[in-house]
Amino acid sequence: MPRWYLIPTRILLLTFLSTLMAFAVSLLLGILGILITAHIQGQHPNMAAAYRHVALPVAAVVAAFALVAMTIVEIRNYRQTKALAAVAKASR
Repeated sequence: MPRWYLIPTRILLLTFLSTLMAFAVSLLLGILGILITAHIQGQHPNMAAAYRHVALPVAAVVAAFALVAMTIVEIRNYRQTKALAAVAKASR
């Protein structure tokens, strides 16, 4: 039988990892965009804007989406594993 108490742990872990990955990628793209924009305009780049206006909002949206998606996936996986365990038990 599947263990239901591991579901919240897996959900939070996968949500954290996907949020961290989204933050890193969006920060990289934000820094590149700010560097290109500053170079074109001939100004000094404001790197703090990459955190505040790009990476943090993207990470927040990804965290919310990942939390919902991981919850759906893990509950579906739990139900499927539980059903398969019941079928295996009944076939013995």
